[in-house]
Amino acid sequence: MEVLKQIYKSLDEHKGNNIKLIDISGISIMADYFVIASGLNQNHVHALCDYLEEDMHKVGVHYDHVEGYDAANWVLIDFGDIIVHIFDDASREFYDLEHIWHDGKLIDV
Repeated sequence: MEVLKQIYKSLDEHKGNNIKLIDISGISIMADYFVIASGLNQNHVHALCDYLEEDMHKVGVHYDHVEGYDAANWVLIDFGDIIVHIFDDASREFYDLEHIWHDGKLIDV
């Protein structure tokens, strides 16, 4: 839970939009939590990813895998039990992960 809070803090401090934390541990074996956030544009999405990597490195947490960084419309960062999704607004609306994973529990930080 502490790592989840650190991820939220990093995204929030760097102006990530509409940050959602979803507990999917009871409905999926792929991870325990999804973090979903948006950036204003491709540069902002890149910046959020870069700051998140740097901030998590400072607290000794490293990601396992990153996908989509070059296109920066949907970037997935795999921290093991926590999967972070950073979208541009259009892609977030199109893929609508919040709706797909509506059976998960929203977490308030």
